[in-house]
Formats: sequence, structure tokens, C-alpha cells
Amino acid sequence: MSSMLHPISRRSFLAGSAAAGALVVLHPFSVRAQANQAHLRIMETTDLHVHVFPYDYYADKPNDTMGVARTASIIDAIGAEATNSILVDNGDFLQGNPMGDYMAYQRGLKDGDVHPIIKAMNTLGYDCSTLGNHEFNYGLDYMFKVLSGADFPFVCANLTKGQLAGDATKDELFLKPYVILDKTVKDGTGAEHPIRVGLIGFVPPQVMTWDSKHLNGKAMTRDIVKTAQAWVPQMREEGADIVVALSHSGMGTPEYGENLENASILLAGVDGIDAIVTGHSHLDFPGPKFDGMAGVDNAKGTINGKPGVMGGFWGSHLGLIDLMLERDGNAWRVVSSTSEARPIFKREDRKVVPIVESKAAVEEAVREEHEATLAYVRTPVGKTSAPLYSYFALVADDPSVQIVSQAQIWYIKDMLKDTEHKDLPVLSAAAPFKSGGRGGPDYYTDVPAGDVAIKNVADLYLYPNTVQAVAITGAQVKEWLEMSAGIFKQVEPRKADQELINADFPSYNFDVVDGVTYRIDLSQPPKYDPKGAVLNAGSNRITELMFDGKPIDPAAKFVVATNNYRAGGGGNFPEINGSKVIFEAPDTNRDVIVRYIVEQGTINPSADSNWSFAPVEGASVIFETGPRAKEHIAEVKAVKIEAAGDGAEGFAKYRITL
Repeated sequence: MSSMLHPISRRSFLAGSAAAGALVVLHPFSVRAQANQAHLRIMETTDLHVHVFPYDYYADKPNDTMGVARTASIIDAIGAEATNSILVDNGDFLQGNPMGDYMAYQRGLKDGDVHPIIKAMNTLGYDCSTLGNHEFNYGLDYMFKVLSGADFPFVCANLTKGQLAGDATKDELFLKPYVILDKTVKDGTGAEHPIRVGLIGFVPPQVMTWDSKHLNGKAMTRDIVKTAQAWVPQMREEGADIVVALSHSGMGTPEYGENLENASILLAGVDGIDAIVTGHSHLDFPGPKFDGMAGVDNAKGTINGKPGVMGGFWGSHLGLIDLMLERDGNAWRVVSSTSEARPIFKREDRKVVPIVESKAAVEEAVREEHEATLAYVRTPVGKTSAPLYSYFALVADDPSVQIVSQAQIWYIKDMLKDTEHKDLPVLSAAAPFKSGGRGGPDYYTDVPAGDVAIKNVADLYLYPNTVQAVAITGAQVKEWLEMSAGIFKQVEPRKADQELINADFPSYNFDVVDGVTYRIDLSQPPKYDPKGAVLNAGSNRITELMFDGKPIDPAAKFVVATNNYRAGGGGNFPEINGSKVIFEAPDTNRDVIVRYIVEQGTINPSADSNWSFAPVEGASVIFETGPRAKEHIAEVKAVKIEAAGDGAEGFAKYRITL
């Protein structure tokens, strides 16, 4: 398969010198390598999400924790620590901030145009990239137009055109499943040798659910592990000395399941794979968040015994895998490895301190689009009579979620007014997207009363999801809320300062359902785990669930306005899937919010306190939020909140007495 071979990229495979005057400390493998031994460094970015500049467009201010322009400035120096290196990206580069939406929805791409994230990547001279799930958010045609501007290949082995073949190697694919790069490495004596590096890519099969509107009838996905088991032997037969998996997938578990979203541990165990770069989870491996996880070794930097890395997100880290290779006849084998996620910033005294400055060439390549994005996000669309913030979105009814639900109910009622569902009551499910967590202590919505601009709407609703509506029963509404309530840990009576939030439960799965009122009894254990499996079948955290002032009828029918992710089964909410969908909108949730604000002129997003915690005798709980939350404590009516000191990594602690 000579068509699979790709010549050396613009960036030299043999690392050059670092920036003038910088002190380069060679990696021990480069120092120790002997004749017929070579040090190969694999450098990885992942989950860039269009973050080129160190700039937060939602907050409209610089941010030293992000931007591939910053990551770029350490790539040359880090490459120079190794005798030989390659640079790969692991996907999710195309969507995720207002620059991505500006390019897709406002400016568009004409034939010959190069997308700004691709301009940045071309400047750095990547050797290869795979696709992430967010590459599909704007549709296949747009995605392929973007890919056509790249000076490097893209690979994806488990995305097919139409139906799956009986054998994965017979699938008709959109992209090459892998490439084999013919390279030259220097050994410890300076002698040069040929080496063939195979790179194979994978995307989560769940894209068929998350972006069904773009992919149904056009594409299919295959199980990641089974796909690798089919293709990797062919790569070896074709002469790949080293095989590296580009896995846009989180770690997962060592136990196999069909079509797992997070399958990197299992993928690393496939025979013939030498190393694996991962992502999707927005974490850095090796790192403390993986301490004690089955199937990974933080100290050795291995995943299922293979060298592995996960390089953070938004350009926060450069993932590094260092391989000591030994030549055995005409073949190479891995004899030792180290892994590291190298950050672009550090925290000192609760402040972010940049370790590097931006690489000027990367910023200049995208300067025009950056300025255009700033103008785009600053455009006012209306006013708000009350501030919009998400500091307390996980512990009380919240204005940033309230406005989303107001807009969704307004829109769906209008869309269904001439349909068979016109007489059904309309509820809305919405979750807080910016609620701290891995995004840090400033990762919250905070919009003062007054003008509302597009940047504020994007801030309220991070993702370009589309509106959908499902028809379900009152009993299913309750189970929806039971699943959401799994974000809270169980609370014991007569015990002070218990931890409230389960950090393993994503905030984007904490749906608040508007149009009903209810309480959450934290003395009960969660009914469902974060992945939707039943933990405690007899538990009933949701109490006093009322509609129109009366206990909800379990058999009554309701329409729930939500997004395509949730309606399609995203989050594994009980019985919520595509079979319940009655309406699929052509509009994004963001567009609906903008239209609602424009029509209203001035919105009132004040939370209506339709949910609260049930009392738990003598108990108090602790949660963390952003330090600016103190400015809004007095506005929270449904629960008593008080400051409780400093939290970790810049967060602030607060106490709730139940």
C-alpha cells in the first residue's frame, strides 16, 4: 500500500536547536543511546478546541492557561531535548470557542480558504492528526473543507461511509485509517538509520449519537478496539517498525464493552501498538487525577503497560512520550520509555503564572481571524435586567440556567403550536456548562445587568447543540431528575461540613427541569451512578415533585425541550433516547437564546427557585466555587450559603446548612 506512505513533513524530523540562548538539557535517552539505539520523542497536542491565542473570548480577556501559540513556543525547545522527534495532534481542534463558531456560522470558508486552527497547525508543521468528536459539529462538508487546508495527513480508522463491512479492513472509510511515515533517526553515535513510524487514529463511536443530524445516513462508526485489532497487524505487515495510536478517547476501564466511548486502556493492550496518545477527557496524564486508576501506572507513564500520555486541553500542556529504541537486525523495538505532560503555566500563590510566551509566527498567522472574532463576540443583542452568573448553579436554581430554559420553552411552544403535541405542557431541561471544575476558578458565567452581547450568549451555552424536544411521562420526568441528582454525595444527619459534589459527575449532566417544582433529599443515596447505571433501585431523592401546584401524575405526558446531545441518549439518562424525540430543530440552542433576547429586548433571568434541597437535620455541606461568588450570595433565596474559607487551586469554599 504505497499510497499509505507519506514523505517527511515541512518540519524536520531531526530536532534542530532551541531558541537562541536557551539552555537545552538532553533527555537521558539521548545521552545514553549507543550504536543502534535511538531516542524518539513523540510530542502531542489534544483538545485544542480552536484555542490559538491565549485569550478567553467568553470573558473577553487574555488567559495564560490556554492557546496553542503558547504551546508552540515550547515545541521547538522540547524537540531539541531529543535527538529525534515527531509532532501529532489528537483531535477536537475545530469547535469549542467563538472563533470556531464565527468561522462556521458567520464567515464561512470559500474554496482555498484555510481555517485559522489549521493555519496555526501548519505553522508548527505537524506530522499527523486524527479526528475528535467535535470535528463533526458543523457537518461533514465543512469538516472536509477545513481538513483540505492542512499540510499534514489526518487518519481515522473507525469512521466509515455507510454500513460496516464484514471485516474492518474492508470498510469504506472517509480518511486513511493510518499512515506510515518513512523517517530517518540518528543513533547514539550519530549514524543515521531508516525507520517507519505508523500512526493510526480513532474517534469515539458515540459521534453517531452526538451528531446524528450530520451523520445519520452518511456515516457509521466501528468499535475502537476491534478496529485496531484488524488494522494494526496490516500496519506491521506493511513494514511499520513502531505503531503509535492516536486515541481521541479517555482511559476507561480494563474490562471490554462494545463501542466504549473511553477505550484507551483497552486500545493500548492491542498487540502491535507500541505507544498511545490520548485525550477527550481534558486531563493530563501522567498526573495526580490518575492515581490508583486500574490499568494505568502514573509513575511509569504507562497505559495497560504501554507508554502513554494525555496532553491536557486548549493547549495547556504538550504531551511527551520518550522511547528508547533499539535496532535488532533491520527492525526497531522499544526497550524503555518515559512520559510527561509539560504545562505552559504554573500556579503560584493562587495565581496563574505563564511559563512561556506565545510564538509570534503562530499568532500572526491567525491575527486577522482573532480580531474578527473579537468584533463578532462584542456585538450586543439585547439587555438583561438582572446579572447572569453560574457560581451557584450546582447548589441552587440559577439565572444562567434559567434563561436557557426560558428561551427553550418559548421556542418549542412556538414550534409545536400547529402539531399534534400542541396541547401538551412544555418543560425544559438545561444544565450549567461553566461551573468551575477542570476549567478552573474563573470558569463561570458572569454577566452584569445591562447589554448582552454574543460573547455572553456563547458564555451561557458553550456548545453548538441544536434544540430537540422529547415526549415523556411524569414518571420519566422523575427519573430524569433522579439521574441529575447523582451529582450530589449522600449526606448524613447531624454531621457538619460534608463534601457535597461528586467530582466524577459532569456538570453538563446536571439537568435542572423547569416547569415543575421539586426538592432533592440528600439523605438518600443516589439512584444512578454518573454513567446512568442503577446504584440504589429503591432510592427516591426527588421529593415533592409538583406540576401546576399538584403532585405530578406519573402517567401524564409532557414535552421536554432539551438539546440533541441529551435527546439522543447523551449522558445515559434513563429511557431518554432518540425514540422519544418528537421535534428536531434546525436551530442551535445558542441561536434560540439570541432570538429570544432580541425579541424580548430586555430579559429577566432571575431564578424562580423551582428546586431546592430538602432539610437534613443537623447537617451542613461544603462545596467549592469561584471567589467572585461572594458578590452574589445575597441573591440566592432557596438555600442559606456562607463563606467557609479558601479552596484548592484558587477556588473558594462555601457552606450550606441543610
